[in-house]
Amino acid sequence: MDIYKNLSECIGFQRDEGNIDKNLVSHGVTSLECEQGFFNIPLISYEDIRHSQIEKRYFALGKTDAGRFLFIVFTVRNKQIRIISARDMNKKERQVYINYEKDS
Repeated sequence: MDIYKNLSECIGFQRDEGNIDKNLVSHGVTSLECEQGFFNIPLISYEDIRHSQIEKRYFALGKTDAGRFLFIVFTVRNKQIRIISARDMNKKERQVYINYEKDS
């Protein structure tokens, strides 16, 4: 299934209460920042084939409302986005994002 079609059918975010602070503690990224990345343009997303053995996983390059560039790993369950991990983009990812943004 096309990831963008899949995302357009999502009705919200699913939170894992056991890991809700994992991204904040590990990478300084709040849950709100993770979600903002899905609402700002552009959002660049690909299937993470290497990590999709049990369920389909995706990664996205997105930007927060404050302009923070994030690399977000997620899956879709029951029409909800479940964020697995989020961190600041590395230099190469940021360049891909900026070039895509320029060309759009």
